[in-house]
Amino acid sequence: MQLTAFQDGFSAALLADAPPDEAPQPWLAAMQAQPGFSVYRNTVLKACIDALQANYPAVCKLVGEQWFRAAAAVYARMQPPNDGRLMDYGAGFAGFLQSFEPAAELPYLPAVARLDRHWTECHLAADAPALPPDWAAHQAPETLGQQHLRPHPASRWAWCDEHPAFTLWALQRDGQTTETQVPWRGDGGLLTRPHASVLWHPLPWAGVVFLNACASGAPLEAAATQALTADSHTDFSALIGLLLNAGALAPLPPSPQAEEAA
Repeated sequence: MQLTAFQDGFSAALLADAPPDEAPQPWLAAMQAQPGFSVYRNTVLKACIDALQANYPAVCKLVGEQWFRAAAAVYARMQPPNDGRLMDYGAGFAGFLQSFEPAAELPYLPAVARLDRHWTECHLAADAPALPPDWAAHQAPETLGQQHLRPHPASRWAWCDEHPAFTLWALQRDGQTTETQVPWRGDGGLLTRPHASVLWHPLPWAGVVFLNACASGAPLEAAATQALTADSHTDFSALIGLLLNAGALAPLPPSPQAEEAA
């Protein structure tokens, strides 16, 4: 028997909540018949659920622990981890909630889950220097517009058109309750980790457009034009100040030609 066949069969048996339609292979049936197998299976499933609860704390607080753990059990059986490091487990949980029928009455939940996932991505991203808050003040005015910026590797941003997903998420992360009056309109958020801790800030739509433009390689002038087109009332100086102070921007790495010249 190939090792991959053994691993696939063992993994499926660990997270199965019902007997398979077809009889298992004799070796697998013998393993499942062992008294300790069900204990081991329950331990593995609990570890997956615990990891999801740790990785999606805002979602858990919004729906309650019982509801969350029941949903997490369904997800874990559908999408078991492919890495023993469970800190990164659950990348597809927001998509799962999008089609999870019991979550249909909570249409904002997938967007909140994506913000929880962004937090994990920020936390696990590679360290890199961020542009200092006074970066723009040290640039020559005649060349500033042609500068290329990029989002910091540990920056994530999101916008939700229909729901105040970022506000709901931030309230849970800040330890506040949803009894706080929340204006029910779309909003956006920025998550960064310029140093040790993940930080978050509200982000206007123009900021989302600007970061998207920078991520696509647009120079500063073109990115700014896109942002101002998205919202002509934007105070662009304040927006750049927000992004720089949050550590959301990073310099482009030197080109191979520049490195060779050096």
